Amino acid sequence: MENQPDTQEIFDAGISLSVPAAERLSAVMEAEGKKGFGLRMEVTEGGCSGMNYDMSFEKEQKEFDKVFESQGMKIFCDLKSYLYLKGIEVDFSSDILNGGFKIKNPNAERTCGCGTSFSV
Repeated sequence: MENQPDTQEIFDAGISLSVPAAERLSAVMEAEGKKGFGLRMEVTEGGCSGMNYDMSFEKEQKEFDKVFESQGMKIFCDLKSYLYLKGIEVDFSSDILNGGFKIKNPNAERTCGCGTSFSV
C-alpha cells in the first residue's frame, strides 16, 4: 500500500492562536494562578448575532473534547462547539479603541460590531 495522507487530518481543521493572543493568555493565566492550564473555547447561545464565543481556563480535558495545541498552549473544545469553531484563529490587539481578543472565524456568515457574537 502506498503512503497516503491521513484524510482525517484534512477535515480536522484546528483552532489556533496568534503569537500576541498566546502571550496575553499566558500572562492572564499566570496572574490568576493558573499556569499550566489550557484554554477552553466554547460557543453559547446569545449575543446580538445569535451565538457567543466563550473562553475560559481549564486544567484537564473532558471526555468528548477535541484537543489542539497552538503556540505551546493546549486548547480544549467540546464537539458541539467545534462544529462552529473549526479553523478559527484567536488574535489579540492592545489597541486602545478596538483592542482585546478577536476571533477570525471562517464559518461565520455574520459577526456583530463587538466581535464576540456571530451567526452561521
